[in-house]
Amino acid sequence: MEKYRVGVIGGTGMVGQRFVTLLEGHPWFELKVIAASPRSAGKTYEEAVGERWAMEVPIPHQARGLVVRDAQADAARIAEEVDFVFSAVDMKRAEILALEERYARLECPVVSNNSAHRWTPDVPMVVPEVNPEHLRVIEAQRKRLGVRRGLIAVKSNCSIQSYVPALHPLRAFGLERVLACTYQAISGAGKTFETWPEMVDNVIPYIGGEEEKSEQEPLKVWGRVENGVIVKAQAPDITAQCIRVPVINGHTAAVFVTFREKPSMEEMKALWASYRGRPQELGLPTAPEHFLHYFEEPDRPQTRLDRDLGGGMTVSIGRLRPDTQYDYKFVCLSHNTLRGAAGGAVELAELLCAEGYISR
Repeated sequence: MEKYRVGVIGGTGMVGQRFVTLLEGHPWFELKVIAASPRSAGKTYEEAVGERWAMEVPIPHQARGLVVRDAQADAARIAEEVDFVFSAVDMKRAEILALEERYARLECPVVSNNSAHRWTPDVPMVVPEVNPEHLRVIEAQRKRLGVRRGLIAVKSNCSIQSYVPALHPLRAFGLERVLACTYQAISGAGKTFETWPEMVDNVIPYIGGEEEKSEQEPLKVWGRVENGVIVKAQAPDITAQCIRVPVINGHTAAVFVTFREKPSMEEMKALWASYRGRPQELGLPTAPEHFLHYFEEPDRPQTRLDRDLGGGMTVSIGRLRPDTQYDYKFVCLSHNTLRGAAGGAVELAELLCAEGYISR
């Protein structure tokens, strides 16, 4: 199989590094270009990253000697040399909006990990197992941009991917109210304990902008495509509280939910066990065999034990029980830099390729 030629824009940051590791040995994708800021351009990737390499594995051999390009100045050349790019740039929102749209207008599809385009009405924000039908809006987006194969597709915020997947199959019972308290790893801020020693033995009860994202983004994910835009859902009512905790990887969520038609716990567990999304139907390389996994043990899921389940792409659930103010409560866990960030974007790119939105 001829592989898709791939670029990573913003490849020196933590999420960009994760993209680089995930592309090593990928059966469909081959890393051809790494781009970053002007201060990294002209250096080999190994030189540009240097001591900032934060992954648990060494820099992939294929990436080490690649000469880093300037993500902005070299955009036209990059667009000619790849079939699509992953975007993980660390820039101001307006700059990200402009840069990603520039690549799309250069007929280079963009699969973005950034938040800038999440509320652009004709940009799909996709959790592949949850709302793959939103890719249909790309036709309208291409008309707006005046392109044939360029596009922008984004993944959602990492925090909602710890609990929205567990809630999704339960929508059949009419979700009315959701309370989600998330306990988020420091890698979500692009940090390690070495670079953020203040987090050791500490909890910070504030993550800027995170609660607003956690309350609103699920409504776009559960929305519908109508007249060339995505119209967000009106329910459920969601309130969230997001807390930074001293964990390297893995976002945990304590979830409380009320239904219009209250299911039994057995019905909920059965839906979780049987749920399969479009990536599982297509057999996408990054898709886990089981998207959702329920633990019967009272002390699971745990970050150290369970964040890597399904190659870090499975969402774990546990502690389902009745609540005194809501119908039920339970706990969820997802790997924030895999399912919640680069891994989710790689799976989204696989879906775009499998469904014919990205071509060689």
